Amino acid sequence: MPPPLPAPVPPPRARGMPVLTRARQAPTPQAMLRRRIAVGALKWLLPAVALVLLGAIALWPEFDRAEDRGRLSFRRSSSAQPDTMRVVEPRYDGVDEQQRPYTVTAGVAAQRGTDTDIVDLTKPRADINLGDGAWVLAESDQGQFFRRANILDLAGHVTLFHDDGTMMLTEAAHVELRAGLAEGDKPVAAQGPFGTLTSEGFRLTDRGAVVVFTGRAHAVLEGNR
Repeated sequence: MPPPLPAPVPPPRARGMPVLTRARQAPTPQAMLRRRIAVGALKWLLPAVALVLLGAIALWPEFDRAEDRGRLSFRRSSSAQPDTMRVVEPRYDGVDEQQRPYTVTAGVAAQRGTDTDIVDLTKPRADINLGDGAWVLAESDQGQFFRRANILDLAGHVTLFHDDGTMMLTEAAHVELRAGLAEGDKPVAAQGPFGTLTSEGFRLTDRGAVVVFTGRAHAVLEGNR
């Protein structure tokens, strides 16, 4: 009986070659169909994306110019319709009927359009020289100055102060700078060397030398005054 044949020896494997663990399978018809559809779609999609990108690059400068034109148009529109002409810390100097000087100052003055006569004032202040060193100060939160008529209308925390120590507080006052008089029909509170007084209004004439309190008045006098 002849001896058994030896088992076949596999051919030597080149160094670094992977060992095949399974046989390669051929793709199914369904997989081939899906692959053909994907390849066909990419043939159309990629050129379309490239055209969009090229168009965006070509039109980008136009977008920038359009945006700049929009900003410029808005700025011109806002500057073409100015609010009012404003002056910070204005000063108006004048003289009364007896050539006594007065000065009107404010925090801000706003001119109403082309009308140069009426000026709206914020924090107005009028310093009036009465002669012989005497003076009167008038100030408030808001005011209107009529330049040709030399009239100052005050509103909001109006304070009238005489250098003799008399102070009057009210909410509105009409001051005629050239004539040297002031008046108001709002409740007024006054205090000074004479004492304290409240009334429904007041009238100041002869550049502060005479003060008449109108309406119902209540006074508390001090000393022999």
